[in-house]
Amino acid sequence: MNQDNNINQYINTSIDTSIDTKSHTGTKLERCSDIDEHNHIFDELHEECGVFGMYDFDGGDVASTIYYGLFALQHRGQESCGIAVSDTHGPKGKVTTHKGMGLVNEVFTPDILEPMKGDIGVGHVRYSTAGSSTRENAQPLVLNYVKGTLAMAHNGNLINAKELRKELEYTGAIFQTTIDSEVIAYHIARERLNSKTAEEAVRRACQKLKGAYALVVESPRKLIAARDPFGFKPLCIGKRDNAYIVTSETCALDTIGAEFVRDVEPGEVITITPEKGIESDMTMALAPEKQARCVFEYIYFARPDSHIDGVSVYGSRIKAGRFLAMDSPVEADIVTGVPESGNAAALGYSLESGIPYGTAFVKNGYVGRTFIKPKQSSRESSVQIKLNVLKEAVKGKRVVMIDDSIVRGTTSDRIVRMLREAGATEVHVRISSPPFLWPCYFGTDIPAREQLIAYNRTIEDIRQIIGADSLGYLGIDRLHEMVEGLPICMGCFTGKYPMEPPKDDIRGEYFDKEIDLERKMLNR
Repeated sequence: MNQDNNINQYINTSIDTSIDTKSHTGTKLERCSDIDEHNHIFDELHEECGVFGMYDFDGGDVASTIYYGLFALQHRGQESCGIAVSDTHGPKGKVTTHKGMGLVNEVFTPDILEPMKGDIGVGHVRYSTAGSSTRENAQPLVLNYVKGTLAMAHNGNLINAKELRKELEYTGAIFQTTIDSEVIAYHIARERLNSKTAEEAVRRACQKLKGAYALVVESPRKLIAARDPFGFKPLCIGKRDNAYIVTSETCALDTIGAEFVRDVEPGEVITITPEKGIESDMTMALAPEKQARCVFEYIYFARPDSHIDGVSVYGSRIKAGRFLAMDSPVEADIVTGVPESGNAAALGYSLESGIPYGTAFVKNGYVGRTFIKPKQSSRESSVQIKLNVLKEAVKGKRVVMIDDSIVRGTTSDRIVRMLREAGATEVHVRISSPPFLWPCYFGTDIPAREQLIAYNRTIEDIRQIIGADSLGYLGIDRLHEMVEGLPICMGCFTGKYPMEPPKDDIRGEYFDKEIDLERKMLNR
């Protein structure tokens, strides 16, 4: 089967609502609930983490503000979190740190925050895509070395982390974690020995890095931030009174009452001090056409009230829905989104098509990191614990259901089934992204190709598997329009990455031979 040609149809429609267990190619098709009922409870993507740094020039304590900033970034990581602060007027080597497994409000209490005194600090929320989910891997990382201390928070994945780690290990470095962030911290510390300033050390270390990174570094007297030359991960600057903030998303600035100053440019290293304000180093910058922002920040990861590189996340999702209505129209009675990221795209579809928008799903907002997975023998459905259908909204109606993506397909068929059981006469699924065909190496947990439902299947195959009456995906050509022409990475859709993918396993679930297989397929 020439899957890459077939997938470009991006829409397939059938009036037959039954599920055929054979495709036209003769390939056996199975319901996703039978394939992967419990290994992947929620078929969702996850970002790796969010970062937040603050320096109050007036000397006020920043820990509580960092806490609220991390609270606003909680969607970017729910496994662990941490805060590190220091006093720029106190001893240079003293950094107060607290971190742990869990949500921000679980790890931090007033009793913990109160003693954390300091006018400069960094914070972090984490979801692991490389490196195990343990307290040791929680950030920020704090290093004490011959030149003093530094605390660092990192968002992204490095594709050359293994080589950099080996280089350090063979010169005596002892690692306390399994994450590539510690590799970055060590290289910054090492470069500091031969650099005049901390910011020069950060830049020189970054020049060795390949991959995605948004860094916030707290040195004894400076707040430093860096964004990789491709701009994979977002990073922006804010100001509140006489304090500066660097964080992953503008929604965190809004939460703490700070004004947006500007985005950190791809390839930029910034230094913030009371004496000079914001200083910029663009030594590593690439030409704009070579930049490659992660398009899934706009489709799914970022909060809808954020702006990234001048583009509204909410506006992008509205456009995606409009494009779906233009390119994949269908007659229906109601358009609804799968919460939360599908809602804005559903509204866009409604606005363009004229089909009324409605709420068909109620989401349990308390299902998070500590959710206990149902046992194989249990009657409880993982999806139904998280979502429930409003029967009054869909009974007797033809429904257009908008979701941001289908990864493995392990929940899409269940959601479609829930709508039918609630009385929907037809269920038409529209996806506000193209089909996933390739894994991601830059901080998004898109798995190996064999685990992707779109791998080696046509749209009709996928439609049958999830049990929809019709299925349509957003066209690749619409992505640039959706983000107002910004240069973006589309590697997970096309297999064409902005840099050479890694030769070794960097994601914990992947094997070298699978990467070799993917390369052969890409070069055919």
